Amino acid sequence: MDELAARVRAGDRRAVARAITWVENGHPEKDALLKRLYPHTGRAVRVGITGAPGAGKSSLVDRLVGHLRRQGLTVAVVAVDPTSPFTGGALLGDRVRMQAHATDPGVFIRSMGTRGHLGGLSRSTQDAVRVLDAAGFDVVLVETVGVGQSEVDVMHVADTTVVVLTPGGGDVVQAFKAGIMEIADIFVVNKADLPGAEKVKAQVEAMLDFVKHDAPWRPPVVKTSATRDAGLDALWQAVTAHRAYLDQSGEGRRQRAERLRRDVLALAAARLQQRLAVALEEPPFAALLEQVQAGAVDPYAAAEALVSGLLREPDRLLCRHGPVGEEV
Repeated sequence: MDELAARVRAGDRRAVARAITWVENGHPEKDALLKRLYPHTGRAVRVGITGAPGAGKSSLVDRLVGHLRRQGLTVAVVAVDPTSPFTGGALLGDRVRMQAHATDPGVFIRSMGTRGHLGGLSRSTQDAVRVLDAAGFDVVLVETVGVGQSEVDVMHVADTTVVVLTPGGGDVVQAFKAGIMEIADIFVVNKADLPGAEKVKAQVEAMLDFVKHDAPWRPPVVKTSATRDAGLDALWQAVTAHRAYLDQSGEGRRQRAERLRRDVLALAAARLQQRLAVALEEPPFAALLEQVQAGAVDPYAAAEALVSGLLREPDRLLCRHGPVGEEV
């Protein structure tokens, strides 16, 4: 374990890949590894990139990686792809799109399936980003699955959230109503060489005047064309400006505190769920469920009995309950 953690911190690509696989598959030693890596996180610039399908997110990420490498920055990419509800598989196509960087030792690309998790990200994305952060990458780019207008989980993983729009992508007002627009720190009008790009930019600016007129940070609207490598410098300047704002205003500390609070609650909830799943197999609680099925106990009393018993004896799970969920 110590050797693997040390290799990750040294930037060993095979060790980084193995660590992320442990995270994705729920390896028994996953938590022990993450505990060793956590003190070495917090340095990387985390940028989330989201938007509707067809907005050109993957192409934009591909070109942005090249732009950052030309500046001498090391880059890791976590690209999340949808998992089929029928086969359970995922077409991890972003690694195919980014073949130009496959042999670059300063770039690490990992595709992850959502595995049924909503919100545009895999459940393991946060931990994977921490592994890459601990590995010493300067920038970690997180690309969401892009299944609609509800991928807001990225704001809890990234320091800066980029929302990608395109000409012909629908009414901007409707997009603002959908929720994803409210999480943007930067707007990108991609495919800006197409007709209508300036109109989309003007619509976003008008909506920002309406909904964010008194906000301390006004999201800039940047036009890019991934196919022509246009606007990448302006996009990265906007990311850099937002990071400076986070540091100077104290908003970055507030966001990190909120992220840690959510992480602790999520980890605690996951562990409680695991404990509850084990508890339900114990004879006292199995009998309690039979009473619920027979109508002798209502589900609310049974749930209270289960939680109370787990809290009283979290390890041994020896409490027994009568027909109304009272200890006997």
